[in-house]
Amino acid sequence: MASFEEELKRLEPVIKGLSNFALLGKKIEIRGEENFIRDGPNIITGNHIGSFKDVAVLFKIVPRPIFFTANKMIFNKEEFNFLVRKHLHRHMKKFGLFLNVLLTPIKSLFVQYVSSNIAKIGTIPVDIYGRKAEAIDQCVEFLKRGRSIIALQGRGRVDDKDPNPYVKRFRRGASIMAFQLYEREKISVPVTPLALYGTHLPFPIPAKIKIHVGRSMYIKDYLKGEATETIERFKDAVEARVSSLFFESLKA
Repeated sequence: MASFEEELKRLEPVIKGLSNFALLGKKIEIRGEENFIRDGPNIITGNHIGSFKDVAVLFKIVPRPIFFTANKMIFNKEEFNFLVRKHLHRHMKKFGLFLNVLLTPIKSLFVQYVSSNIAKIGTIPVDIYGRKAEAIDQCVEFLKRGRSIIALQGRGRVDDKDPNPYVKRFRRGASIMAFQLYEREKISVPVTPLALYGTHLPFPIPAKIKIHVGRSMYIKDYLKGEATETIERFKDAVEARVSSLFFESLKA
């Protein structure tokens, strides 16, 4: 049976093509590319505002194989098709529904291919409305094997009614992974913060996507008191760093 890395390599041309299609009309501008970790375990975390476009960007810019946590609905063709339609309607209203019908042949191929192959490349399904302990355990196992995990924060969209629409409150998952690896395995895993802007703009409207990658952070630098206190402290620090990177990218 092929490893996840072998499947990624085999599907690389297709992934590249799908990423280019998802980013149609978008131009990528990246700062801090030298801060990516090239080898060994790594957690990459940042704001999640552009649904599938965030995934496409990261496949294009991260210089190594990457493994995602993803909404478990993407693993099912019917549920994924519903998500695509919902995304287009949310961003483009009635025109989005028209575009959904217009793109039906291409969209059907895209949905079928992604839902059939996403598990083969090590993408970890997450119930975004339920418990995530199983997904965290799977991520920890991937990290112990020296892999790079993507753990984006948010629901993949911008809510204009939210006081912080671009950088949502972070969840504890990435911090729990880092803490478990440090405490149980004595592995100090680098957590690389990054900020995304522009991926929230609808497909295929032309726009510039800005990515700002920061230096990696380590939970060992935030140890304090009980495990829960350390995890919360690190989570807040990573969230604050992503927010800082986001506003720095807007000023550039």
